[in-house]
Amino acid sequence: MALIGGVFAIAALAVGLTLTALGRSVAYFYTPSDLAALAGPPSGVVRLGGLVETGSVHYTDDKAEVRFVVKDEAASTPVVFAGILPDLFREGQGVVVEGEIGLDGALRATQVFAKHDENYMPREVADALKKQGRWKEGEAPRAP
Repeated sequence: MALIGGVFAIAALAVGLTLTALGRSVAYFYTPSDLAALAGPPSGVVRLGGLVETGSVHYTDDKAEVRFVVKDEAASTPVVFAGILPDLFREGQGVVVEGEIGLDGALRATQVFAKHDENYMPREVADALKKQGRWKEGEAPRAP
């Protein structure tokens, strides 16, 4: 009985450690509307997908930081990123950013992913657009 109990305890510990490690590395996907509908900002790392709002991209004087807004049909979320943006990053284009929500409600991005070409759309963004009824397979997404 002691041997079975010891094996069970070790297995439970291994499962607990695995779930803890996975929980820290998982980034849930949200659209700006999803974030606006939450009672409070999510904790931990999140992915935010949508379109870069036209006219919202602003660099600091030393170009060390960029601020922009990610929007969808109903809401928008400010983003702050310190780093080099992808070459394909443009206003009005699809983007997925990963980071944590700050106390001011802005997403502090650690990574920015831009769409590859006119036919590419991140799976999470396409799924969110389909859920909102703005896009169906085989047709281009409607502009907000």
